[in-house]
Amino acid sequence: MKKVLLICLVIVPMQFVFGQQEPAFDTGEWFKFKMSYSNWLKAGNATLTIKEAKISDKDVYHVVGKGWTTGMIKWFFKVKDRYESYFDKETIVPYKFIRNIDEGGYTKDIEIHFDQEKHKAFVNNKKHKTKKTIDTKPNIQDMVSTFYYLRNNLDTETLKIGDEVQLDMFFDEENYGFKLKYLGEESIRTDFGKVEALKFRPYVMAGRVFKEEESLTLWVSKDKNKVPLRIKADLAIGSLRADLEAFKGLKHPFKIVVDN
Repeated sequence: MKKVLLICLVIVPMQFVFGQQEPAFDTGEWFKFKMSYSNWLKAGNATLTIKEAKISDKDVYHVVGKGWTTGMIKWFFKVKDRYESYFDKETIVPYKFIRNIDEGGYTKDIEIHFDQEKHKAFVNNKKHKTKKTIDTKPNIQDMVSTFYYLRNNLDTETLKIGDEVQLDMFFDEENYGFKLKYLGEESIRTDFGKVEALKFRPYVMAGRVFKEEESLTLWVSKDKNKVPLRIKADLAIGSLRADLEAFKGLKHPFKIVVDN
C-alpha cells in the first residue's frame, strides 16, 4: 500500500505550459507522511528525502522514498518499500532508479540505469536474475523523478480546471504514459493549520492495487514549494489516505492561512 504514495509522488501533446521556474526544492528536504486505511485505521508511515550524489562525475539529486506498515495492519499485511531515484540537478531527468519492495510477500528488486542520450533503459531484475535493454522515449522519467520534475517545471500560474499534461515514464520494464489532471484550488486542514492547495488527479493503472484509473487524488501547497499535503486513493479493497505529518529543509516559506 505504501507505493500508492510514491507512485503519485512519487508520476506527447501538452496542455500545460512548462518552463524553467525558480527551483521548488533542494538538498536536505525531508517529508514524513502518516497513512490511514479506510479513514480510521493507522496503516503506516512514508518518508521522502533529498540527498546529493554523483553519477558518472555528474552532480545529481538522490531521492530516497521509504514506506512501511505499523500498528495492527503489519500483523496481517506487512509492507517494507524502498524507492531511489538519481536525477540531474538541472534537467531533472533520471540516470538511475531502484525499486526494492515487499508488500505482503509480493516482492520486487529492480535497478534501472538510463542512457538519456541514446534513449535506453538497462533493467537489472535482481529477483529473477535477468537483464534487459529497452528503448525509451526522449527525456524519460521514473516514478519518483516525475514528481520532482513537475514540482520544478509546472507553471501553476497558468493552470485552468480540466487542464491535463502527459509525461513519458518508465515503470519496471516498460514505457508508461503518465497523465495528470488539474481539478482546481481548495483550502484544506492539516497538522500545521489551514493551507491553500492545488488539487490534481494523477491517472494510475487499474488492477492489483487501484480500483480504477481515477482512483487517486493529490493536494499540493499553493506556494513555491509545491509540498505534497494529502493523497487519497480508492484501492481494490478499501481506501488509503496519506497526510503530511512533518517536514524540514524547504527551500521557500511554507504558507499557512489559519493556525490550528
